[in-house]
Amino acid sequence: MKIAIGCDHGGFVLKPAALAAVERQGAEAVDFGTYDESSCDYPVFALKVAEAVASGEAELGILLCGTGIGISIAANKVKGIRAACVTNPFMAAATREHNNANIIALGGRVVSPEQAGEILDAFLSASFQGGRHQRRVDLISEIEDKYFK
Repeated sequence: MKIAIGCDHGGFVLKPAALAAVERQGAEAVDFGTYDESSCDYPVFALKVAEAVASGEAELGILLCGTGIGISIAANKVKGIRAACVTNPFMAAATREHNNANIIALGGRVVSPEQAGEILDAFLSASFQGGRHQRRVDLISEIEDKYFK
């Protein structure tokens, strides 16, 4: 499995935790940057990761910025992306299980690297439950079909 990772300067502090979580899953990380704490623009990295996931180059994505909010908003502009900004392991597992989220977003100013590791382990080890949840994901896709031309 390939997992795309992208971050800006605000999320860079969590990148080692993200890479370690991918390794624990026995997956391959595809690192789209950034590679240091120099100021940069999160939408650039959100787009790279979202396009990799939407195209099938990667099965899942991890995005990191200061709060996780802006980078998830940017990623969700790509059709087929369901990026969720989460702050704890329960939310991480639930968004995979119920929303079939394909990208997780975390904030380097919101969670510690240790917390990020736990959150990412929960996300990466969970899987979509289907059933009644599929109907809801289909409704999300219908909204995309209506507004993404």
